[in-house]
Amino acid sequence: MTALISGSLAFDTIMVFRDRFANHILPEQVHILNVSFLVQQMRREFGGCAGNIAYNLQLLGDAAIPLAAVGSDFEEYARWLARWEIPQTHIHRIDDLYTAQAFITTDLDDNQITAFHPGAMAQAHEVEVPADYSDCVGIVAPNGREAMLKHAQQFQEAGIPFIFDPGQGLPMFDGEELMRFIDQATWVAVNDYESQLLQERTGLMQEAIAARIQALVVTRGAEGSLVFTDDECLEIPAVTPTAVEDPTGCGDAYRAGVLYGLARGLDWVSTGRIASLMGAVKIAHHGTQNHHFTREWFREHYRQAFGESFPAG
Repeated sequence: MTALISGSLAFDTIMVFRDRFANHILPEQVHILNVSFLVQQMRREFGGCAGNIAYNLQLLGDAAIPLAAVGSDFEEYARWLARWEIPQTHIHRIDDLYTAQAFITTDLDDNQITAFHPGAMAQAHEVEVPADYSDCVGIVAPNGREAMLKHAQQFQEAGIPFIFDPGQGLPMFDGEELMRFIDQATWVAVNDYESQLLQERTGLMQEAIAARIQALVVTRGAEGSLVFTDDECLEIPAVTPTAVEDPTGCGDAYRAGVLYGLARGLDWVSTGRIASLMGAVKIAHHGTQNHHFTREWFREHYRQAFGESFPAG
Protein backbone atom coordinates (compact mmCIF):
# COMPACT_ATOMS: atom_id res chain seq x y z
CA MET A 1 0.00 0.00 0.00
CA THR A 2 1.18 3.51 -0.82
CA ALA A 3 1.46 6.31 1.74
CA LEU A 4 0.89 9.90 0.62
CA ILE A 5 2.90 12.21 2.85
CA SER A 6 2.04 15.90 3.03
CA GLY A 7 4.91 17.56 4.84
CA SER A 8 8.09 19.55 4.57
CA LEU A 9 11.33 18.77 2.81
CA ALA A 10 14.17 20.72 4.37
CA PHE A 11 17.89 20.98 4.93
CA ASP A 12 19.01 20.92 8.56
CA THR A 13 22.31 22.66 9.29
CA ILE A 14 23.35 21.50 12.76
CA MET A 15 26.15 23.21 14.67
CA VAL A 16 27.61 22.23 18.04
CA PHE A 17 28.84 24.97 20.38
CA ARG A 18 31.38 23.43 22.78
CA ASP A 19 30.34 25.65 25.66
CA ARG A 20 27.14 26.83 27.32
CA PHE A 21 24.98 29.64 26.02
CA ALA A 22 24.47 30.76 29.63
CA ASN A 23 28.17 31.63 29.85
CA HIS A 24 27.84 34.13 27.01
CA ILE A 25 24.36 35.59 27.40
CA LEU A 26 24.05 38.13 30.21
CA PRO A 27 20.46 38.16 31.53
CA GLU A 28 20.58 41.89 32.32
CA GLN A 29 21.71 42.65 28.75
CA VAL A 30 19.24 40.61 26.68
CA HIS A 31 17.55 43.80 25.48
CA ILE A 32 20.72 44.60 23.52
CA LEU A 33 21.68 41.03 22.67
CA ASN A 34 24.61 40.76 20.28
CA VAL A 35 26.45 37.44 20.54
CA SER A 36 28.54 35.24 18.28
CA PHE A 37 29.27 31.57 18.88
CA LEU A 38 32.31 29.82 17.42
CA VAL A 39 31.07 26.38 16.32
CA GLN A 40 33.77 23.85 15.55
CA GLN A 41 31.37 21.12 14.45
CA MET A 42 28.83 21.49 11.68
CA ARG A 43 26.93 19.08 9.51
CA ARG A 44 24.20 19.45 6.92
CA GLU A 45 21.46 16.86 6.97
CA PHE A 46 18.51 15.97 4.79
CA GLY A 47 15.34 16.52 6.80
CA GLY A 48 11.79 17.76 6.85
CA CYS A 49 8.84 15.65 8.00
CA ALA A 50 7.90 14.36 4.55
CA GLY A 51 11.46 13.31 3.76
CA ASN A 52 11.99 11.70 7.15
CA ILE A 53 8.73 9.74 7.13
CA ALA A 54 9.23 8.62 3.52
CA TYR A 55 12.78 7.46 4.25
CA ASN A 56 11.69 5.40 7.25
CA LEU A 57 8.79 3.86 5.36
CA GLN A 58 11.15 2.83 2.56
CA LEU A 59 13.33 1.06 5.13
CA LEU A 60 10.26 -0.86 6.27
CA GLY A 61 9.45 -1.77 2.67
CA ASP A 62 6.51 0.49 1.86
CA ALA A 63 6.10 3.00 -0.96
CA ALA A 64 5.97 6.61 0.20
CA ILE A 65 5.13 9.63 -1.94
CA PRO A 66 6.01 13.08 -0.52
CA LEU A 67 3.68 15.99 -1.28
CA ALA A 68 5.94 19.01 -0.86
CA ALA A 69 7.46 22.13 -2.41
CA VAL A 70 11.21 22.75 -2.70
CA GLY A 71 13.55 25.37 -4.11
CA SER A 72 16.30 25.69 -6.68
CA ASP A 73 18.90 24.25 -4.30
CA PHE A 74 17.19 20.86 -4.00
CA GLU A 75 19.34 18.84 -6.41
CA GLU A 76 21.54 17.17 -3.77
CA TYR A 77 18.47 16.11 -1.78
CA ALA A 78 16.81 14.91 -4.99
CA ARG A 79 19.74 12.58 -5.67
CA TRP A 80 19.41 11.20 -2.13
CA LEU A 81 15.69 10.50 -2.63
CA ALA A 82 16.43 8.83 -5.96
CA ARG A 83 19.01 6.60 -4.28
CA TRP A 84 16.33 5.34 -1.91
CA GLU A 85 13.73 5.11 -4.71
CA ILE A 86 11.43 7.67 -3.14
CA PRO A 87 9.19 9.13 -5.89
CA GLN A 88 9.48 12.84 -6.68
CA THR A 89 6.42 13.05 -8.90
CA HIS A 90 4.56 15.24 -6.40
CA ILE A 91 7.45 17.44 -5.30
CA HIS A 92 7.00 20.91 -6.75
CA ARG A 93 10.18 22.88 -7.51
CA ILE A 94 10.14 26.67 -7.35
CA ASP A 95 13.22 28.14 -9.00
CA ASP A 96 13.31 31.54 -7.31
CA LEU A 97 13.08 30.23 -3.74
CA TYR A 98 15.27 28.19 -1.43
CA THR A 99 14.25 24.84 0.00
CA ALA A 100 13.15 25.18 3.63
CA GLN A 101 16.15 25.29 5.94
CA ALA A 102 16.72 25.03 9.68
CA PHE A 103 19.90 26.35 11.27
CA ILE A 104 20.30 24.75 14.69
CA THR A 105 23.01 25.57 17.23
CA THR A 106 23.25 23.23 20.24
CA ASP A 107 25.33 23.83 23.37
CA LEU A 108 26.79 21.36 25.89
CA ASP A 109 23.54 21.35 27.89
CA ASP A 110 21.54 20.42 24.76
CA ASN A 111 19.95 23.87 24.69
CA GLN A 112 19.16 24.91 21.13
CA ILE A 113 18.91 28.15 19.22
CA THR A 114 17.15 27.61 15.90
CA ALA A 115 16.47 29.83 12.92
CA PHE A 116 14.02 28.43 10.35
CA HIS A 117 13.51 29.72 6.83
CA PRO A 118 10.36 28.21 5.25
CA GLY A 119 11.31 29.14 1.68
CA ALA A 120 9.41 27.08 -0.87
CA MET A 121 7.51 25.22 1.84
CA ALA A 122 5.15 28.19 2.06
CA GLN A 123 4.01 27.33 -1.48
CA ALA A 124 3.33 23.63 -0.80
CA HIS A 125 -0.41 24.26 -1.25
CA GLU A 126 0.33 24.35 -5.00
CA VAL A 127 0.76 20.57 -4.79
CA GLU A 128 -2.46 18.58 -5.17
CA VAL A 129 -3.31 15.36 -3.34
CA PRO A 130 -3.51 12.78 -6.16
CA ALA A 131 -6.97 11.24 -6.29
CA ASP A 132 -5.94 8.29 -8.47
CA TYR A 133 -4.73 6.10 -5.61
CA SER A 134 -7.51 3.73 -4.60
CA ASP A 135 -5.53 1.84 -1.97
CA CYS A 136 -3.48 4.20 0.17
CA VAL A 137 -3.17 6.00 3.48
CA GLY A 138 -2.10 9.58 4.05
CA ILE A 139 -0.63 11.89 6.63
CA VAL A 140 -0.80 15.66 7.05
CA ALA A 141 2.46 16.48 8.83
CA PRO A 142 4.00 19.93 9.47
CA ASN A 143 4.08 21.85 6.19
CA GLY A 144 3.03 25.25 4.95
CA ARG A 145 -0.13 26.41 6.70
CA GLU A 146 -2.26 26.55 3.55
CA ALA A 147 -0.94 23.18 2.41
CA MET A 148 -1.98 21.52 5.66
CA LEU A 149 -5.49 22.96 5.40
CA LYS A 150 -5.83 22.10 1.72
CA HIS A 151 -4.39 18.59 1.85
CA ALA A 152 -6.55 17.59 4.83
CA GLN A 153 -9.63 18.65 2.89
CA GLN A 154 -8.46 16.87 -0.26
CA PHE A 155 -7.72 13.65 1.63
CA GLN A 156 -11.21 13.75 3.07
CA GLU A 157 -12.84 14.49 -0.29
CA ALA A 158 -10.90 11.66 -1.96
CA GLY A 159 -11.91 9.22 0.77
CA ILE A 160 -8.28 8.60 1.73
CA PRO A 161 -7.86 7.77 5.43
CA PHE A 162 -5.15 9.95 6.96
CA ILE A 163 -3.28 10.91 10.11
CA PHE A 164 -3.38 14.51 11.27
CA ASP A 165 0.08 15.18 12.74
CA PRO A 166 0.30 18.91 13.46
CA GLY A 167 3.69 18.76 15.19
CA GLN A 168 5.46 22.10 15.47
CA GLY A 169 2.86 23.56 13.10
CA LEU A 170 0.10 23.27 15.70
CA PRO A 171 0.43 26.87 17.00
CA MET A 172 -0.48 28.15 13.51
CA PHE A 173 -4.09 27.05 13.97
CA ASP A 174 -6.87 28.20 16.26
CA GLY A 175 -9.34 25.96 18.02
CA GLU A 176 -11.93 26.02 15.24
CA GLU A 177 -9.36 25.03 12.60
CA LEU A 178 -7.98 22.25 14.79
CA MET A 179 -11.50 20.91 15.32
CA ARG A 180 -11.95 20.81 11.57
CA PHE A 181 -8.70 18.89 11.16
CA ILE A 182 -9.80 16.37 13.79
CA ASP A 183 -13.18 15.84 12.16
CA GLN A 184 -11.58 15.39 8.73
CA ALA A 185 -8.89 12.99 9.93
CA THR A 186 -9.10 9.27 10.59
CA TRP A 187 -6.36 9.34 13.23
CA VAL A 188 -4.47 12.05 15.14
CA ALA A 189 -0.83 11.78 16.32
CA VAL A 190 0.84 14.24 18.70
CA ASN A 191 3.52 14.26 21.38
CA ASP A 192 2.62 14.91 25.02
CA TYR A 193 3.25 18.68 24.82
CA GLU A 194 1.25 18.99 21.59
CA SER A 195 -1.54 16.95 23.19
CA GLN A 196 -1.85 19.52 25.98
CA LEU A 197 -1.92 22.40 23.52
CA LEU A 198 -4.47 20.60 21.34
CA GLN A 199 -6.71 20.07 24.37
CA GLU A 200 -6.41 23.72 25.41
CA ARG A 201 -7.26 25.09 21.97
CA THR A 202 -10.15 22.73 21.21
CA GLY A 203 -11.53 22.44 24.73
CA LEU A 204 -11.60 18.66 24.33
CA MET A 205 -9.93 16.12 26.61
CA GLN A 206 -7.93 13.29 25.05
CA GLU A 207 -10.80 10.82 25.39
CA ALA A 208 -13.19 13.26 23.70
CA ILE A 209 -10.79 13.75 20.79
CA ALA A 210 -10.43 9.98 20.43
CA ALA A 211 -14.22 9.61 20.33
CA ARG A 212 -14.35 11.73 17.15
CA ILE A 213 -11.74 9.65 15.27
CA GLN A 214 -10.53 6.06 15.16
CA ALA A 215 -7.53 6.64 17.42
CA LEU A 216 -5.44 9.34 19.11
CA VAL A 217 -1.74 8.53 19.45
CA VAL A 218 0.28 10.43 22.08
CA THR A 219 4.05 9.87 22.16
CA ARG A 220 5.92 10.45 25.42
CA GLY A 221 9.58 9.90 24.57
CA ALA A 222 11.33 7.45 26.89
CA GLU A 223 8.00 6.81 28.67
CA GLY A 224 6.54 5.17 25.59
CA SER A 225 3.25 6.14 23.98
CA LEU A 226 -0.49 5.99 24.53
CA VAL A 227 -3.14 5.01 22.01
CA PHE A 228 -6.63 6.24 22.82
CA THR A 229 -9.50 4.61 20.97
CA ASP A 230 -13.19 5.20 21.62
CA ASP A 231 -13.27 2.57 24.36
CA GLU A 232 -9.76 2.07 25.77
CA CYS A 233 -6.27 3.48 26.29
CA LEU A 234 -3.36 1.25 25.33
CA GLU A 235 0.12 1.79 26.80
CA ILE A 236 2.93 1.07 24.35
CA PRO A 237 6.34 0.71 26.02
CA ALA A 238 9.42 2.45 24.69
CA VAL A 239 12.18 0.25 23.31
CA THR A 240 15.55 0.73 25.01
CA PRO A 241 17.91 2.13 22.34
CA THR A 242 21.48 0.96 21.88
CA ALA A 243 22.57 4.59 22.29
CA VAL A 244 21.02 8.02 22.74
CA GLU A 245 22.66 10.25 20.14
CA ASP A 246 20.03 12.56 18.66
CA PRO A 247 16.25 12.73 19.30
CA THR A 248 15.64 14.85 16.19
CA GLY A 249 13.39 12.94 13.79
CA CYS A 250 12.31 10.25 16.27
CA GLY A 251 8.69 11.38 15.97
CA ASP A 252 8.84 11.03 12.20
CA ALA A 253 10.35 7.53 12.49
CA TYR A 254 7.57 6.61 14.93
CA ARG A 255 4.90 7.88 12.54
CA ALA A 256 6.37 5.82 9.71
CA GLY A 257 5.87 2.78 11.91
CA VAL A 258 2.27 3.81 12.56
CA LEU A 259 1.62 4.22 8.83
CA TYR A 260 3.15 0.81 8.18
CA GLY A 261 0.82 -0.84 10.67
CA LEU A 262 -2.25 1.03 9.49
CA ALA A 263 -1.57 0.14 5.87
CA ARG A 264 -1.60 -3.54 6.81
CA GLY A 265 -4.57 -3.43 9.13
CA LEU A 266 -2.49 -4.47 12.15
CA ASP A 267 -3.88 -4.08 15.65
CA TRP A 268 -2.75 -1.10 17.71
CA VAL A 269 -0.47 -3.11 19.99
CA SER A 270 1.56 -4.42 17.04
CA THR A 271 1.45 -1.06 15.26
CA GLY A 272 2.63 0.79 18.36
CA ARG A 273 5.45 -1.67 18.93
CA ILE A 274 6.73 -1.28 15.37
CA ALA A 275 6.58 2.50 15.77
CA SER A 276 8.37 2.34 19.12
CA LEU A 277 11.20 0.25 17.68
CA MET A 278 11.54 2.68 14.78
CA GLY A 279 12.00 5.54 17.23
CA ALA A 280 14.65 3.58 19.15
CA VAL A 281 16.59 2.82 15.97
CA LYS A 282 16.57 6.49 14.95
CA ILE A 283 17.65 7.95 18.30
CA ALA A 284 20.86 5.90 18.20
CA HIS A 285 22.05 7.89 15.15
CA HIS A 286 22.79 11.54 14.48
CA GLY A 287 20.56 13.21 11.90
CA THR A 288 17.16 12.09 10.69
CA GLN A 289 18.06 9.89 7.72
CA ASN A 290 21.41 8.33 8.64
CA HIS A 291 20.16 5.07 10.15
CA HIS A 292 19.70 1.98 8.03
CA PHE A 293 18.67 -1.62 8.53
CA THR A 294 17.50 -4.64 6.57
CA ARG A 295 13.96 -5.90 7.07
CA GLU A 296 15.35 -9.16 8.44
CA TRP A 297 17.34 -7.20 11.05
CA PHE A 298 14.25 -5.23 12.06
CA ARG A 299 12.12 -8.35 12.41
CA GLU A 300 14.72 -10.00 14.62
CA HIS A 301 15.05 -6.94 16.85
CA TYR A 302 11.27 -6.76 17.13
CA ARG A 303 11.32 -10.35 18.42
CA GLN A 304 14.08 -9.52 20.88
CA ALA A 305 12.32 -6.40 22.14
CA PHE A 306 8.84 -7.86 22.57
CA GLY A 307 9.33 -11.62 22.80
CA GLU A 308 7.02 -12.22 19.85
CA SER A 309 7.41 -12.76 16.12
CA PHE A 310 7.02 -9.77 13.84
CA PRO A 311 3.31 -9.50 12.95
CA ALA A 312 2.16 -10.77 9.58
CA GLY A 313 0.23 -8.39 7.42
